[in-house]
Amino acid sequence: MSKIFTDIKSKIAEIEGDVNKFYGGNNAAGARVRKAMQELKALATDLRKDVLDTKASRTEK
Repeated sequence: MSKIFTDIKSKIAEIEGDVNKFYGGNNAAGARVRKAMQELKALATDLRKDVLDTKASRTEK
């Protein structure tokens, strides 16, 4: 499995508590959630590029 995908799963697990805290009324947790979501966006972009590159390298053979 891709390291990037593993990083995405790990990041989601890390922020689960903050998501629950935010929806429980803790506004400071919302800032942490937004920051983590920005990091996830970058990881998703990296994973998408990796998938495209891997697919291209398989079809070149």
